Amino acid sequence: MTELCHQTRTARTRVKLCGLTREDDVDAAVRVGADALGFVLWPGSKRAVDVDRLTTLSRRVPAFVTRVALLVNPTAAEVERCLPWVDLLQFHGDETAEFCARFAKPWIKALRMRDGLDLHHAAVEFAGASGLLLDAYRPGVPGGTGETFDWSRIPGDLGKPVILAGGLVVDNVVEAVTRVRPFALDVSGGVEAAPGIKDAARMSAFVNAVQVGDRQAD
Repeated sequence: MTELCHQTRTARTRVKLCGLTREDDVDAAVRVGADALGFVLWPGSKRAVDVDRLTTLSRRVPAFVTRVALLVNPTAAEVERCLPWVDLLQFHGDETAEFCARFAKPWIKALRMRDGLDLHHAAVEFAGASGLLLDAYRPGVPGGTGETFDWSRIPGDLGKPVILAGGLVVDNVVEAVTRVRPFALDVSGGVEAAPGIKDAARMSAFVNAVQVGDRQAD
């Protein structure tokens, strides 16, 4: 299928497995080769963990695997409480660029692909972000919808690493990699047996499918 977005090609597509809540799932995610692990600190999520739980899970993550805190409109104090246990902040609400940048951690900004969203403008607005995570839009839901969006809306000249999220499953991973050429894929529900309960076989199959996509994209 024709490539859509012509993003700058990296050596391989990174994988973030998000919404981890259990020790066994953290261990399995590391074992299958995830580049990053996401921990949801928004209480409204079915996959939410508190800082105490984050501390326990974070301690299991080895060096060179990135620990990511997913936050939705947090207070500064809420962000600061999680800082010792994560390597990267993911802001999934209506946070300003100034707020995102005030903490001593790299950060990414999640954007829900609502109608009329100007990604070029967003890339300038969030110039300090290490990447832009693009997710499906559903009113009142900050993420985790399990829905895809029209990938052709992603411009090839965005000037920021693209982290593709929204409705990713093993069956559409190869297409996502070869059409969008993202820097990374972010998956949660697509590798679960139930919300917050990961399936090790699905995680492994997802990572393997990304590798197949990379070979086809080369």
